[in-house]
Amino acid sequence: MNGLLITLIFTSFGISQGVMAQSRLLESVKRNSDEAKSICESFRDLNKKNISAGSQKSIQKISTQKNISEVDAEILSMYVRGLYCPETF
Repeated sequence: MNGLLITLIFTSFGISQGVMAQSRLLESVKRNSDEAKSICESFRDLNKKNISAGSQKSIQKISTQKNISEVDAEILSMYVRGLYCPETF
């Protein structure tokens, strides 16, 4: 019973840390609209080449530029597209 409780505590702590990190990432873009505009411009450039902003190539580029995981880069991509450049694909 105690082992299960300890496991649940550490699991919830790990999940909350991930959520907080993603929240900080999204908040940084929300507070800095120039950063979001820059990301949108790169999405538009990719779209001109018929490459989706959600493509693996795009996600890897964001991941490398921001020094974040590909999962976080994908979340950031969806967030930016949804709020700042929904016309991109």
